Amino acid sequence: MAQFQEMMRQQLESSMHTELEKLLDTTTGEAEREVSRKDFEGFKNLFHRFLQVKGPSVEWIKIQRPPEDSIQPFDKIAARGLPDNVADSLNKLVVVKLNGGLGTSMGCKGPKSLISVRNENTFLDLTVQQIEHLNKTYNTDVPLVLMNSFNTDEDTKKILQKYTHHRVKIHTFNQSRYPRINKESLLPVSTNLSMNGQNTEGWYPPGHGDIYASFYNSGLLDQLIVQGKEYIFVSNIDNLGATVDLHILHHLVSQPNGKRCEFIMEVTDKTRADVKVCGGGPGLCRFFSYVSHIFCTQWCCIHYICLGKQGMFVLSFKVNHLHTSNVSIIAYSNPQGGTLIQYDGKLRLLEIAQVPKAHVDEFKSVSKFKIFNTNNLWISLAAIKRLQEQKAMDLEIIVNPKTLDGGQNVVQLETAVGAAIKCFDNALGINVPRSRFLPVKTTSDLLLVMSNLYSLEAGSLTMSPKREFPTTPHVKLGSSFTKVQEYVNRFESIPDMLELDHLTVSGDVTFGKNVSLKGTVIIIANHGDRIDIPAGSMLENKIVSGNLRIMDH
Repeated sequence: MAQFQEMMRQQLESSMHTELEKLLDTTTGEAEREVSRKDFEGFKNLFHRFLQVKGPSVEWIKIQRPPEDSIQPFDKIAARGLPDNVADSLNKLVVVKLNGGLGTSMGCKGPKSLISVRNENTFLDLTVQQIEHLNKTYNTDVPLVLMNSFNTDEDTKKILQKYTHHRVKIHTFNQSRYPRINKESLLPVSTNLSMNGQNTEGWYPPGHGDIYASFYNSGLLDQLIVQGKEYIFVSNIDNLGATVDLHILHHLVSQPNGKRCEFIMEVTDKTRADVKVCGGGPGLCRFFSYVSHIFCTQWCCIHYICLGKQGMFVLSFKVNHLHTSNVSIIAYSNPQGGTLIQYDGKLRLLEIAQVPKAHVDEFKSVSKFKIFNTNNLWISLAAIKRLQEQKAMDLEIIVNPKTLDGGQNVVQLETAVGAAIKCFDNALGINVPRSRFLPVKTTSDLLLVMSNLYSLEAGSLTMSPKREFPTTPHVKLGSSFTKVQEYVNRFESIPDMLELDHLTVSGDVTFGKNVSLKGTVIIIANHGDRIDIPAGSMLENKIVSGNLRIMDH
């Protein structure tokens, strides 16, 4: 049986190699052929390992808590202070932003980095402002590198012209372009290398774990090493909390050569908002318990309706003092990245895709796994070069099934940038404040960062000192707010949210100017109804339901 399986694997690899060679023959330019050839070398390696996989990539029984000294508290790092020569450390740094994603999930065309998030500033604007501020303040030369994908490269390069006179050198490179493979035949669905029409669907950027190979293949990594750069600070461009931290940088460059840390992963504590909401019965979830305590003497008719893609589900309930029944509330979980574990004597990133089904709830809980990966990473350039040349970057494969527009089932093979932590020497986790994790994935997140909860200075958002609690409110806007343009049209101005704890909005709801939201506010417009929150309203610990129209006359 084993011999037969090995023969089948060899046949599949041979067939894949033949098809990739055919694809290379469809190119017209030598430069494009060379780029694609390098991409295909990486893909063939990934495909080979995909065929070798037998069962889970981790054995649950072998998972151990990381040693205490392998995850340092940020306060301990910061307590050491900063040297007089901060500029020397900064001149060894390169900031890399992962810029491969589109804004389609928020209803926008083009790169997500070009969406306006604060005072007409885009994610890219804020990034450039942050680095320019560093360079001007310390008289340094910290460059910005953008890892684009074939989806974002052209539009991003057009917009970069506006930063010509900023004190930031900006470089770009493209992550690889891999072929999607037919789920049945395990062969590429594309018949040529072009990116025209339906053929575009046959290609994908293979996850941010591709940064190591594509950075190395671009030649930019070697160029930066020659310039005296030693470390990159990598983060998602939509994480507005991922700014250069001088204390972490100093910790990196101040270690003796033999003990230099090659990889730092910023992790942060889970909160209850990050834990999956449980279902069923009057004790349905803690998410609603405090709302019940404030507004209701009893709950009835609570029941589970449906489970959606991101852990969202709709609950119907009645409260005894409202005339409206069957009010729909969207409850949700907010699962974050993987967590750090000790495995086979190495610090390792454990992602939910690697967790056996029987242990998923344990993985999501805060009792055993208390931290998660922010995807803010500090990595040695020399170590990346060494590992690439040794072909020692062995990242877990993420198998991502997709269905194309025509109904064809395909598979994408991807990797995650943080999974490489196990490959580097003296790897370390630093438990950072939650303020360093401020991703904008939805319009609910956008509302938070556009509000007076945050102040903006030199491209960086900081929590307003007027906010009495350091935690951000829990905000969930319904499907009527999903697209950015719809969201913008529903707010005449962004509400005052300094004293807000929780906001849920569902249905056709609009907000007038100068609205203030405090405590727990739930606004529900049932199907066919509309609620216009009047200008100047102050809602504190309120459930608003029914129909409220304000019309011009």
